[in-house]
Amino acid sequence: MIEPDGLPEADRRDGCPHPRETARLVGHAEPERALLSAFRSGRMHHAWLLTGPEGIGKATLAYRMARFAFAHPNPAAAGAAAGLAVGEDDPAFRRVARLAHPDLLVLRRGWNADRKTHYGEIRVDDVRRATSFFGSTTGEGGWRVAIVDAADDLNGAAANALLKSLEEPPARTIFFLVAATPRALPAPVRSRCRTLPLRSLAAAEVAEILSGLPEIVEAHDAEEIAGAAELSDGTVARALSLLRSDGASLRRTVATLLDRLPAVDVKASHALAEDLARKGAEERFALFVGLVGDWLHDRVRAGASTGEPGLQRFAEAWDKATRAAREVETFNLDRRPYVLETLTDLSGLARG
Repeated sequence: MIEPDGLPEADRRDGCPHPRETARLVGHAEPERALLSAFRSGRMHHAWLLTGPEGIGKATLAYRMARFAFAHPNPAAAGAAAGLAVGEDDPAFRRVARLAHPDLLVLRRGWNADRKTHYGEIRVDDVRRATSFFGSTTGEGGWRVAIVDAADDLNGAAANALLKSLEEPPARTIFFLVAATPRALPAPVRSRCRTLPLRSLAAAEVAEILSGLPEIVEAHDAEEIAGAAELSDGTVARALSLLRSDGASLRRTVATLLDRLPAVDVKASHALAEDLARKGAEERFALFVGLVGDWLHDRVRAGASTGEPGLQRFAEAWDKATRAAREVETFNLDRRPYVLETLTDLSGLARG
Protein backbone atom coordinates (compact mmCIF):
# COMPACT_ATOMS: atom_id res chain seq x y z
CA MET A 1 0.00 0.00 0.00
CA ILE A 2 0.97 3.65 -0.09
CA GLU A 3 3.33 4.65 2.69
CA PRO A 4 2.47 7.65 4.87
CA ASP A 5 3.84 10.97 3.63
CA GLY A 6 7.50 11.52 4.22
CA LEU A 7 8.59 7.89 4.40
CA PRO A 8 10.97 6.35 1.83
CA GLU A 9 9.37 4.57 -1.09
CA ALA A 10 10.51 1.03 -1.86
CA ASP A 11 10.07 1.55 -5.60
CA ARG A 12 11.92 4.86 -5.99
CA ARG A 13 15.54 5.16 -7.17
CA ASP A 14 17.76 7.94 -5.87
CA GLY A 15 18.21 10.75 -8.35
CA CYS A 16 15.40 9.56 -10.62
CA PRO A 17 11.80 10.64 -10.96
CA HIS A 18 9.38 7.95 -9.83
CA PRO A 19 7.75 6.03 -12.71
CA ARG A 20 4.41 7.66 -11.85
CA GLU A 21 6.06 11.09 -12.33
CA THR A 22 7.73 10.18 -15.63
CA ALA A 23 6.12 11.69 -18.72
CA ARG A 24 8.27 10.00 -21.38
CA LEU A 25 8.55 6.31 -22.21
CA VAL A 26 11.69 5.37 -24.12
CA GLY A 27 12.07 2.23 -26.19
CA HIS A 28 8.74 0.43 -25.75
CA ALA A 29 6.55 1.65 -28.59
CA GLU A 30 5.28 -1.84 -29.46
CA PRO A 31 4.00 -2.75 -25.95
CA GLU A 32 2.44 0.72 -25.74
CA ARG A 33 0.60 0.13 -29.02
CA ALA A 34 -0.61 -3.26 -27.75
CA LEU A 35 -2.14 -1.66 -24.64
CA LEU A 36 -3.68 1.19 -26.61
CA SER A 37 -5.19 -1.19 -29.15
CA ALA A 38 -6.67 -3.42 -26.45
CA PHE A 39 -8.09 -0.42 -24.57
CA ARG A 40 -9.85 1.27 -27.43
CA SER A 41 -11.17 -2.06 -28.78
CA GLY A 42 -13.51 -2.16 -25.79
CA ARG A 43 -12.14 -5.59 -24.83
CA MET A 44 -9.36 -4.57 -22.45
CA HIS A 45 -8.01 -7.60 -20.60
CA HIS A 46 -8.41 -7.15 -16.86
CA ALA A 47 -4.89 -8.24 -15.85
CA TRP A 48 -1.51 -7.67 -17.49
CA LEU A 49 1.83 -9.16 -16.50
CA LEU A 50 4.55 -6.74 -17.59
CA THR A 51 7.81 -8.68 -17.77
CA GLY A 52 11.43 -7.90 -18.51
CA PRO A 53 14.66 -7.02 -16.72
CA GLU A 54 14.61 -4.65 -13.78
CA GLY A 55 14.98 -0.98 -14.63
CA ILE A 56 13.77 -0.87 -18.24
CA GLY A 57 10.45 0.98 -17.84
CA LYS A 58 7.81 -1.63 -16.94
CA ALA A 59 6.37 0.44 -14.09
CA THR A 60 6.62 3.58 -16.22
CA LEU A 61 4.40 1.91 -18.81
CA ALA A 62 1.93 0.76 -16.14
CA TYR A 63 1.49 4.27 -14.74
CA ARG A 64 1.31 5.66 -18.28
CA MET A 65 -1.61 3.37 -19.05
CA ALA A 66 -3.27 4.22 -15.73
CA ARG A 67 -3.18 7.95 -16.52
CA PHE A 68 -4.56 7.30 -19.99
CA ALA A 69 -7.45 5.22 -18.65
CA PHE A 70 -8.32 7.90 -16.09
CA ALA A 71 -8.18 10.60 -18.76
CA HIS A 72 -10.32 8.53 -21.18
CA PRO A 73 -13.13 6.88 -19.18
CA ASN A 74 -14.88 6.09 -22.50
CA PRO A 75 -12.55 3.93 -24.66
CA ALA A 76 -14.44 4.93 -27.79
CA ALA A 77 -13.27 8.50 -27.26
CA ALA A 78 -9.63 7.36 -27.36
CA GLY A 79 -9.75 6.34 -30.99
CA ALA A 80 -7.73 9.30 -32.25
CA ALA A 81 -4.89 8.89 -29.75
CA ALA A 82 -1.53 8.01 -31.29
CA GLY A 83 -0.14 6.77 -27.97
CA LEU A 84 -0.74 6.68 -24.24
CA ALA A 85 0.79 10.07 -23.47
CA VAL A 86 -1.18 12.37 -21.19
CA GLY A 87 -0.08 16.00 -20.82
CA GLU A 88 1.67 16.89 -17.58
CA ASP A 89 -0.94 19.61 -17.02
CA ASP A 90 -3.77 17.06 -17.24
CA PRO A 91 -5.50 16.45 -13.87
CA ALA A 92 -5.01 12.69 -14.33
CA PHE A 93 -1.24 13.15 -14.65
CA ARG A 94 -0.98 15.42 -11.62
CA ARG A 95 -3.15 13.25 -9.38
CA VAL A 96 -1.36 10.02 -10.30
CA ALA A 97 2.01 11.70 -9.70
CA ARG A 98 0.86 12.66 -6.18
CA LEU A 99 -0.78 9.26 -5.56
CA ALA A 100 -3.96 11.25 -5.05
CA HIS A 101 -6.28 9.55 -7.54
CA PRO A 102 -9.10 7.70 -5.72
CA ASP A 103 -9.21 4.96 -8.37
CA LEU A 104 -5.51 4.07 -8.26
CA LEU A 105 -4.21 1.34 -5.95
CA VAL A 106 -0.48 0.66 -5.58
CA LEU A 107 0.77 -2.51 -3.91
CA ARG A 108 4.45 -2.49 -2.97
CA ARG A 109 6.70 -3.36 -0.07
CA GLY A 110 5.61 -1.39 2.97
CA TRP A 111 7.64 0.43 5.60
CA ASN A 112 8.69 -1.45 8.74
CA ALA A 113 8.57 1.26 11.40
CA ASP A 114 10.32 -0.91 13.98
CA ARG A 115 13.35 -1.66 11.83
CA LYS A 116 13.29 1.65 9.94
CA THR A 117 13.46 -0.13 6.60
CA HIS A 118 11.13 -1.68 4.07
CA TYR A 119 9.71 -5.13 4.53
CA GLY A 120 11.40 -7.74 2.37
CA GLU A 121 8.15 -8.70 0.65
CA ILE A 122 4.60 -7.62 -0.05
CA ARG A 123 2.63 -9.21 2.78
CA VAL A 124 -0.84 -10.71 2.81
CA ASP A 125 -2.05 -7.90 5.10
CA ASP A 126 -1.12 -5.38 2.39
CA VAL A 127 -3.27 -7.21 -0.14
CA ARG A 128 -6.15 -7.72 2.28
CA ARG A 129 -6.29 -4.01 2.98
CA ALA A 130 -7.04 -3.57 -0.70
CA THR A 131 -10.35 -5.41 -0.33
CA SER A 132 -12.28 -2.22 0.29
CA PHE A 133 -10.76 -0.72 -2.85
CA PHE A 134 -12.09 -3.53 -5.01
CA GLY A 135 -15.37 -3.79 -3.14
CA SER A 136 -16.42 -0.17 -3.51
CA THR A 137 -17.61 1.71 -6.56
CA THR A 138 -15.07 3.77 -8.48
CA GLY A 139 -14.49 7.21 -7.08
CA GLU A 140 -15.18 8.92 -10.37
CA GLY A 141 -17.30 6.42 -12.28
CA GLY A 142 -14.53 5.47 -14.71
CA TRP A 143 -11.71 2.95 -14.55
CA ARG A 144 -10.03 1.48 -11.51
CA VAL A 145 -6.31 0.59 -11.83
CA ALA A 146 -4.20 -1.56 -9.49
CA ILE A 147 -0.41 -1.66 -9.92
CA VAL A 148 1.70 -4.31 -8.15
CA ASP A 149 5.34 -3.22 -8.21
CA ALA A 150 6.97 -5.57 -8.02
CA ALA A 151 4.87 -8.71 -8.21
CA ASP A 152 8.10 -10.64 -7.60
CA ASP A 153 7.88 -9.33 -4.01
CA LEU A 154 4.54 -10.98 -3.23
CA ASN A 155 4.89 -13.70 -0.62
CA GLY A 156 2.86 -16.88 -1.08
CA ALA A 157 -0.09 -15.82 1.04
CA ALA A 158 -0.21 -12.38 -0.59
CA ALA A 159 -0.17 -13.92 -4.08
CA ASN A 160 -3.05 -16.21 -3.16
CA ALA A 161 -5.02 -13.29 -1.73
CA LEU A 162 -4.45 -11.31 -4.92
CA LEU A 163 -5.52 -14.32 -6.98
CA LYS A 164 -9.04 -14.03 -5.58
CA SER A 165 -9.37 -10.55 -7.06
CA LEU A 166 -7.86 -11.68 -10.37
CA GLU A 167 -10.36 -14.56 -10.58
CA GLU A 168 -13.37 -12.31 -9.96
CA PRO A 169 -12.27 -8.87 -11.15
CA PRO A 170 -14.57 -5.92 -10.56
CA ALA A 171 -15.95 -4.28 -13.68
CA ARG A 172 -13.72 -1.72 -15.40
CA THR A 173 -10.69 -2.71 -13.36
CA ILE A 174 -7.18 -3.17 -14.78
CA PHE A 175 -4.38 -4.93 -12.91
CA PHE A 176 -0.74 -4.40 -13.82
CA LEU A 177 1.70 -6.87 -12.28
CA VAL A 178 5.28 -5.69 -12.81
CA ALA A 179 7.73 -8.61 -12.68
CA ALA A 180 11.39 -9.14 -13.52
CA THR A 181 11.16 -12.82 -12.57
CA PRO A 182 7.60 -13.86 -13.46
CA ARG A 183 8.39 -17.55 -12.88
CA ALA A 184 8.44 -16.72 -9.16
CA LEU A 185 4.70 -16.06 -9.30
CA PRO A 186 2.28 -18.96 -8.75
CA ALA A 187 1.07 -20.46 -12.01
CA PRO A 188 -2.62 -19.62 -11.25
CA VAL A 189 -1.70 -15.94 -10.95
CA ARG A 190 0.22 -15.98 -14.23
CA SER A 191 -2.62 -17.79 -15.97
CA ARG A 192 -5.08 -15.01 -15.12
CA CYS A 193 -2.85 -12.41 -16.78
CA ARG A 194 -2.04 -11.49 -20.33
CA THR A 195 1.76 -11.38 -20.51
CA LEU A 196 3.30 -8.35 -22.17
CA PRO A 197 7.10 -8.69 -22.42
CA LEU A 198 9.29 -5.60 -22.55
CA ARG A 199 12.76 -5.88 -24.08
CA SER A 200 16.03 -4.61 -22.74
CA LEU A 201 16.85 -1.12 -23.98
CA ALA A 202 19.45 -0.29 -26.60
CA ALA A 203 22.56 1.44 -25.28
CA ALA A 204 21.53 4.65 -27.05
CA GLU A 205 18.14 4.51 -25.32
CA VAL A 206 19.76 4.04 -21.90
CA ALA A 207 22.06 6.99 -22.62
CA GLU A 208 19.06 9.09 -23.68
CA ILE A 209 17.30 8.40 -20.38
CA LEU A 210 20.43 9.06 -18.31
CA SER A 211 21.01 12.33 -20.14
CA GLY A 212 17.58 13.49 -19.01
CA LEU A 213 18.42 13.07 -15.31
CA PRO A 214 19.82 16.35 -13.93
CA GLU A 215 21.73 14.72 -11.04
CA ILE A 216 23.47 12.32 -13.42
CA VAL A 217 24.34 15.02 -15.96
CA GLU A 218 25.73 17.22 -13.20
CA ALA A 219 27.96 14.46 -11.81
CA HIS A 220 29.11 12.73 -15.01
CA ASP A 221 30.28 13.82 -18.44
CA ALA A 222 28.88 12.54 -21.72
CA GLU A 223 31.66 9.97 -22.14
CA GLU A 224 30.99 8.43 -18.71
CA ILE A 225 27.27 8.28 -19.43
CA ALA A 226 27.84 6.64 -22.80
CA GLY A 227 30.24 4.13 -21.25
CA ALA A 228 27.78 3.17 -18.53
CA ALA A 229 25.04 2.78 -21.13
CA GLU A 230 27.22 0.43 -23.19
CA LEU A 231 27.92 -1.76 -20.14
CA SER A 232 24.38 -1.63 -18.76
CA ASP A 233 23.00 -4.71 -20.51
CA GLY A 234 20.06 -2.57 -21.54
CA THR A 235 18.77 -1.47 -18.15
CA VAL A 236 18.81 1.98 -16.59
CA ALA A 237 19.11 0.43 -13.13
CA ARG A 238 22.39 -1.23 -14.09
CA ALA A 239 23.71 1.94 -15.71
CA LEU A 240 23.00 3.96 -12.57
CA SER A 241 24.82 1.39 -10.45
CA LEU A 242 27.80 1.54 -12.78
CA LEU A 243 27.97 5.32 -12.56
CA ARG A 244 27.50 5.58 -8.81
CA SER A 245 29.78 2.83 -7.56
CA ASP A 246 32.75 2.48 -9.88
CA GLY A 247 30.68 -0.29 -11.33
CA ALA A 248 32.82 -0.80 -14.41
CA SER A 249 35.71 -1.98 -12.23
CA LEU A 250 33.41 -4.21 -10.17
CA ARG A 251 31.93 -5.66 -13.35
CA ARG A 252 35.40 -6.65 -14.56
CA THR A 253 36.26 -8.22 -11.20
CA VAL A 254 33.08 -10.28 -11.07
CA ALA A 255 33.38 -11.29 -14.73
CA THR A 256 36.90 -12.59 -14.09
CA LEU A 257 35.71 -14.69 -11.14
CA LEU A 258 32.74 -16.09 -13.05
CA ASP A 259 34.79 -16.85 -16.16
CA ARG A 260 37.08 -19.09 -14.07
CA LEU A 261 34.26 -21.22 -12.69
CA PRO A 262 34.12 -23.98 -11.56
CA ALA A 263 37.56 -23.01 -10.22
CA VAL A 264 37.28 -20.55 -7.34
CA ASP A 265 39.92 -17.91 -6.71
CA VAL A 266 39.71 -17.93 -2.91
CA LYS A 267 41.83 -14.84 -2.36
CA ALA A 268 39.95 -12.76 -4.94
CA SER A 269 36.59 -14.03 -3.63
CA HIS A 270 37.39 -12.94 -0.08
CA ALA A 271 38.64 -9.57 -1.33
CA LEU A 272 35.38 -9.07 -3.20
CA ALA A 273 33.36 -10.07 -0.15
CA GLU A 274 35.24 -7.55 2.01
CA ASP A 275 34.72 -4.83 -0.61
CA LEU A 276 30.97 -5.42 -0.83
CA ALA A 277 30.59 -5.61 2.96
CA ARG A 278 31.88 -2.06 3.47
CA LYS A 279 29.56 0.64 4.75
CA GLY A 280 28.17 2.54 1.79
CA ALA A 281 28.66 -0.36 -0.65
CA GLU A 282 24.94 -1.07 -1.00
CA GLU A 283 24.92 -0.03 -4.65
CA ARG A 284 27.92 -2.23 -5.45
CA PHE A 285 26.33 -5.17 -3.65
CA ALA A 286 23.12 -4.74 -5.68
CA LEU A 287 25.21 -4.68 -8.85
CA PHE A 288 26.92 -7.92 -7.81
CA VAL A 289 23.53 -9.58 -7.30
CA GLY A 290 22.45 -8.41 -10.75
CA LEU A 291 25.63 -9.74 -12.38
CA VAL A 292 25.06 -13.13 -10.78
CA GLY A 293 21.53 -13.10 -12.20
CA ASP A 294 22.90 -12.29 -15.65
CA TRP A 295 25.35 -15.19 -15.46
CA LEU A 296 22.59 -17.62 -14.51
CA HIS A 297 20.24 -16.26 -17.19
CA ASP A 298 22.93 -16.66 -19.87
CA ARG A 299 23.50 -20.28 -18.83
CA VAL A 300 19.79 -21.05 -19.02
CA ARG A 301 19.47 -19.41 -22.43
CA ALA A 302 22.52 -21.21 -23.81
CA GLY A 303 21.39 -24.54 -22.36
CA ALA A 304 17.89 -24.16 -23.77
CA SER A 305 19.27 -23.65 -27.27
CA THR A 306 21.27 -26.89 -27.07
CA GLY A 307 18.71 -28.95 -25.18
CA GLU A 308 20.89 -29.25 -22.09
CA PRO A 309 19.08 -31.14 -19.29
CA GLY A 310 18.78 -29.94 -15.70
CA LEU A 311 18.30 -26.24 -16.38
CA GLN A 312 15.82 -26.01 -13.52
CA ARG A 313 18.70 -25.95 -11.04
CA PHE A 314 19.92 -22.64 -12.50
CA ALA A 315 16.49 -21.09 -12.03
CA GLU A 316 16.37 -22.43 -8.48
CA ALA A 317 19.81 -20.97 -7.78
CA TRP A 318 18.64 -17.56 -8.96
CA ASP A 319 15.52 -17.73 -6.79
CA LYS A 320 17.69 -18.65 -3.79
CA ALA A 321 20.18 -15.85 -4.48
CA THR A 322 17.40 -13.30 -4.89
CA ARG A 323 15.64 -14.28 -1.66
CA ALA A 324 18.91 -14.30 0.28
CA ALA A 325 19.91 -10.88 -1.08
CA ARG A 326 16.56 -9.46 -0.02
CA GLU A 327 17.10 -10.83 3.50
CA VAL A 328 20.55 -9.24 3.64
CA GLU A 329 18.98 -5.90 2.70
CA THR A 330 15.96 -6.18 4.98
CA PHE A 331 17.78 -7.30 8.12
CA ASN A 332 21.03 -5.45 7.44
CA LEU A 333 23.04 -8.67 7.53
CA ASP A 334 26.75 -9.08 6.90
CA ARG A 335 27.19 -9.30 3.12
CA ARG A 336 30.37 -11.37 3.21
CA PRO A 337 28.72 -14.77 3.81
CA TYR A 338 26.28 -14.08 1.00
CA VAL A 339 29.03 -13.29 -1.51
CA LEU A 340 31.15 -16.32 -0.59
CA GLU A 341 28.23 -18.73 -0.47
CA THR A 342 26.90 -17.48 -3.79
CA LEU A 343 30.24 -17.97 -5.53
CA THR A 344 30.49 -21.45 -4.03
CA ASP A 345 27.01 -22.32 -5.29
CA LEU A 346 27.87 -21.05 -8.77
CA SER A 347 31.00 -23.18 -8.77
CA GLY A 348 28.90 -26.25 -8.03
CA LEU A 349 26.51 -25.36 -10.88
CA ALA A 350 29.38 -24.86 -13.32
CA ARG A 351 30.85 -28.19 -12.31
CA GLY A 352 27.58 -29.91 -13.17
